[in-house]
Amino acid sequence: MTDSEILIQLPEWTIVNQKLSRQFVFNDFIQAFGFMTQAGIIAEKMNHHPEWSNVYNTVNVELITHSQGCISQLDIELATHMNNIFENSITKE
Repeated sequence: MTDSEILIQLPEWTIVNQKLSRQFVFNDFIQAFGFMTQAGIIAEKMNHHPEWSNVYNTVNVELITHSQGCISQLDIELATHMNNIFENSITKE
């Protein structure tokens, strides 16, 4: 799948340094931490772990399949799960 095909599926994401990237901004730290907890459980079940960081209400995520050296279907699936978690957390406000 090409970069442009990936970004059509995931318009909120970008590709930076050959990694799928997105910044999620929440109302506060608790909401950001809850997102990371939910996404972490899914990532563990998938055995596919993100590169991510958190500062207060912001979570920065980078996804790549290290064993393949590129963005794979696993990254797209995890990004989709993260989008859904984010959307659900925002709509509960």
